[in-house]
Amino acid sequence: QVSVVESGGGLVQPGGSLRLSCQASSIVFSGGAMAWYRQAPGEQRGLVAAITAGGEVRYGESAKGRFTISRNIRTFTVHLQMNNLRPEDTAVYYCKGRLGSSEVWGQGTQVTVSS
Repeated sequence: QVSVVESGGGLVQPGGSLRLSCQASSIVFSGGAMAWYRQAPGEQRGLVAAITAGGEVRYGESAKGRFTISRNIRTFTVHLQMNNLRPEDTAVYYCKGRLGSSEVWGQGTQVTVSS
């Protein structure tokens, strides 16, 4: 099975935290880098954070200093810890993996930051 499944989204107040999880099938997880993207209404999908198989990380500008990406090689899971959330972080968050030259996307999880 080739899949990634996101979870952990929800409604949170400004300044709050959420932890997103991406459960990948083993073949996708072993395919290399995994990443989180997000897309707000009317905007293009953009990189939030990425992590390589070796643990190197990269963050989009909006995530630097607030978000942390990590991976668990035992459970084939990638997490995104999001702290100090802002209303502009409201978006659908997608997990992406790779299988060969193909990208594997999940269905997304909604994150809403609002008081």
